[in-house]
Amino acid sequence: QVQLAESGGGVVQAGGSLRLSCAASGRAFSNYAMGWFRQAPGKEREFVQAISPTGGTTYYAGSVTGRFTISRDNAKNTVFLQIDRLKPEDTGIYYCAAQGWMGFSNTARYTQRSEYDYWGQGTQVTVSS
Repeated sequence: QVQLAESGGGVVQAGGSLRLSCAASGRAFSNYAMGWFRQAPGKEREFVQAISPTGGTTYYAGSVTGRFTISRDNAKNTVFLQIDRLKPEDTGIYYCAAQGWMGFSNTARYTQRSEYDYWGQGTQVTVSS
């Protein structure tokens, strides 16, 4: 079992930045790929970015290229999502998630919501215009 807890959300003006954190506890954090997803009001939860256990490889949705940066600190069992130049359409609940690392044979799995086994409760991000 892995327990995940997000923090760092809030209300911010368009153009600002936020750094979301996700603290993990339980089994060895460094065995897991970690992902960030978001859910806007009235919409499906969508993939944002993911990162391999060592942090050496990242996966991202094309819609957030250049403004979102995922990173992790395995010594602190924490994964981060830096969001810059925030837009009102970035408003939503941001979730972190974990899945066991399965290597590079089918990397699409790290972008798929259904492949993640553990989820946090989410942190609200609201961007005002």
